[in-house]
Amino acid sequence: MIVQAVLLGVVAFVAQSEYALGTSLLSRPIVTGLFTGIVLGDVKTGIIMGATLELAFIGSFSVGASIPPDVVTGGILGTAFAITAGAGTETALLLGLPIATLTLILKNIYLGLLIPMMNHKADSYAEEGNYKGVEHMHLIAGFGLSLMLGLVVMISYMVGSKTIGNLLDKIPDFVQNGLTVATGLIPALGFAMLARLLINKKVAPYFFLGFALASYLDIPVTGIAIFGAILAVVVVNIMNVRQGAVQTTAGEVDEDEDF
Repeated sequence: MIVQAVLLGVVAFVAQSEYALGTSLLSRPIVTGLFTGIVLGDVKTGIIMGATLELAFIGSFSVGASIPPDVVTGGILGTAFAITAGAGTETALLLGLPIATLTLILKNIYLGLLIPMMNHKADSYAEEGNYKGVEHMHLIAGFGLSLMLGLVVMISYMVGSKTIGNLLDKIPDFVQNGLTVATGLIPALGFAMLARLLINKKVAPYFFLGFALASYLDIPVTGIAIFGAILAVVVVNIMNVRQGAVQTTAGEVDEDEDF
């Protein structure tokens, strides 16, 4: 139990290191779910639950000052508690979303109180021309957040695994059935959040093309992804050819004007 808790804390630490080392998408549930499954000895279930949570959190990205629920702790603990309790993906969603929201409170405290202090210290180093000091403040701030979330995951798993299992055993069947239905709805909500950020007149036709392929031709998601990649290459090549033709035409016009 202790070893597993420590390893889950390490997974959370590495996944959250994006604040210090840059965005790598290691924090996404589809990645943390895999490593959580490896730690708990059930890789297949970890991948399935991680993918399900990824659909729920797919639109959860920080935009400006808006910080979404913490996908690291939600993904790891939701998957870990569900695997430990021998439950399904609906339980991972049931636990993952509230955990991510609660951890956001601690994350906001860290980002709102400690980060500004380190920023001011970095400003003083910058005025002195001490770039090493600025780098150190950046790394300390980023890895400090990683350490905090790693400890949250480790302590929560040590304290709550048995408690969560007993709690799940007491949930009535009609609630379990409702959670099963919600499991199918929440990923759709995640896609809707993502579409709201990305959809526009230029990309909308491709979205509806994928929907039509899946609905009327029964092409699996993998097949649609392959078609999408091929279509992207074709479109980019066509755009490059058109751009080259425009540049050539512009060059010819300039030469004519010189004479």
